[in-house]
Amino acid sequence: MRLHWLPLGAGGQSVRWNGRMFEWVAARREGRPACDLYHAALEVAGHGGRYVVEMAPAWDRLADERGVVCTGPVGLRRLGRWVWFRYEVRLWRDGVIPDLAEEVGPALEPDTGPERVARLLDAARRVPSLTWGRDELGLGDMWNSNSLVAWLLAVSGHDLARVTPPPRGRAPGWDAGLELARHQRG
Repeated sequence: MRLHWLPLGAGGQSVRWNGRMFEWVAARREGRPACDLYHAALEVAGHGGRYVVEMAPAWDRLADERGVVCTGPVGLRRLGRWVWFRYEVRLWRDGVIPDLAEEVGPALEPDTGPERVARLLDAARRVPSLTWGRDELGLGDMWNSNSLVAWLLAVSGHDLARVTPPPRGRAPGWDAGLELARHQRG
């Protein structure tokens, strides 16, 4: 298994600019320097194949080809009826991570095994369809791609003690995934 850290908005200017504005405001509010923001994606080998697990915009109708297992709204639940305000969670056999060339640092390889991989792939098929960018469950952080990856790794039993974004960076939403996993185990 490989965990990739991609710069937020890699491959597109709108998300990058909005992310920088979000981080500037968050840093000022929290009294800290602004950080680089990262988006997490996974490559998982198991069950006779290699899978890409990622949350990304749902902008076209070829979902079956990308192994889409879940879609959800972006920003506000009621906006999710329009494709421009939807995300998809991919469990994509032999898939690609479109912005992998922009990865920062080497991929992390969490200690794993066949049982953990099986639990992760199973969990990916039942990911909750929460609103991206919101904290609907009161977890203390917004739901996004980082939440998905953190949740999958936590519910499948991976040790996340040393899993951190690259230096001078942060992964908004990561804590929401960990907290959701804690609540579900609780």
